[in-house]
Amino acid sequence: MIELRPFNSLGAANHGWLDAHHHFSFADYHDPARTNWGRLRVWNDDTIAAKTGFPPHPHRDMEIVTYVRKGAITHRDSLGNTGRTEAGDVQVMSAGTGIQHSEYNLEDEDTTLFQIWIMPDRRGEEPAWGARPFPKGDRSGRFVTLASGIAGDADALPINADARVLGATVKACETVTYPTEAGRHAYLVPATGRIRIGEVEANARDGVAITGLDTITVTALEDAELVLVDAA
Repeated sequence: MIELRPFNSLGAANHGWLDAHHHFSFADYHDPARTNWGRLRVWNDDTIAAKTGFPPHPHRDMEIVTYVRKGAITHRDSLGNTGRTEAGDVQVMSAGTGIQHSEYNLEDEDTTLFQIWIMPDRRGEEPAWGARPFPKGDRSGRFVTLASGIAGDADALPINADARVLGATVKACETVTYPTEAGRHAYLVPATGRIRIGEVEANARDGVAITGLDTITVTALEDAELVLVDAA
């Protein structure tokens, strides 16, 4: 199954400082057909105005991956971690037994990002945070694992879930593939560009929910930047 979820069908909430679009039920947006996709629970497409952000707030028992598309986000948490994650880079936070954090756009421009929540394999793990750069050139024409809880993905940021978050950049008319398993849940969003998977075409910021495939083949109809979650 390949199901297109157009950007204009997503839940939305504009708070002035935050313009949020929800691929899955979140906050005041609820769609019983879009509560999760396997272990993938949240995919928010956020635009955060300059010099604003999320003040300190708590989380428990969730793996939270932030993929910055433009600008930068500055993180602080109750464990003493601080960091600034720039466009193209990734941060992960394992909430575990509990963590309080803030995320601010301290830049002079809007920051845009994908905020991805994945349900952990086990509750009550130790909380943690990490970030690292992932140069887009290294992802040209292939998927690179950015965050993972799957054995063997030593170069990825670690999460406590049977899932991977991957990124790729693809030139127009080129194809990229990803081997998966028919029983898993894949969710793909082009951050930029227009793509085709099978007979389904997707524009930038559309969601594509995929099950039942052994291999995902993506053809770029325009230069595209892709983010993919493969989850149990």
